Amino acid sequence: MSAPQPAIEGAEAAQDAASAWQKVHADPTIQYAPIDLTTKPPEPPGWLQALEKFLRAIFEPIGQALGVSWPVLQWVLLALVALFVLYALWRFTETMRLGWKRKDAEAPEAEWRPDQAEALALLEDADRLAAEGKFDEATHLLLRRSVQQIQAARPDWVRRASTAREIAGIAALPDKARGAFGTIAARVERSLFALRQLDAGDWQAARSAYAEFALERLAQ
Repeated sequence: MSAPQPAIEGAEAAQDAASAWQKVHADPTIQYAPIDLTTKPPEPPGWLQALEKFLRAIFEPIGQALGVSWPVLQWVLLALVALFVLYALWRFTETMRLGWKRKDAEAPEAEWRPDQAEALALLEDADRLAAEGKFDEATHLLLRRSVQQIQAARPDWVRRASTAREIAGIAALPDKARGAFGTIAARVERSLFALRQLDAGDWQAARSAYAEFALERLAQ
């Protein structure tokens, strides 16, 4: 009695499948070995490792005393370092900004002097009084108009209660303006407080001081 035909065919099919698998597995062009997808991270530079060891030696005992592990403390330190760097950058930019503002504030302002047309008109009016022998009135006119010119150009320089001597001492006034105003103010004070009338010499001194300052650009 012969063996069943289906059993023989099944064995032959299994043998053929095993043979085919061996041939495919033996093909060198097909990769069957497992691929290692894990790559080792690059080693940090030596100076960074040394710094980490140094910081760990200092702060790890502190972290242990506080009940904090070194990895956690390490991240805390990194956060503090980042904050310090940001603060340093802010301070640097703020210093630069303030330096630029200071330079802008210290930029020399154009030297003030009265309008030439106003100065010529003032001298014409004062000369008319002086020609009549009214040297006190002429000098007072120079002083009063000079104060008005300063107040119109720089209101913050002159307060209503300022005396002639105080105005002559304003540091913001250009040197030539301060000198001219001081000369005129000295003559007016002499007229008011010394009870002495001004003469032609006093008038010429006050007039020359004002003209040399106010009309300097015309003489150039």
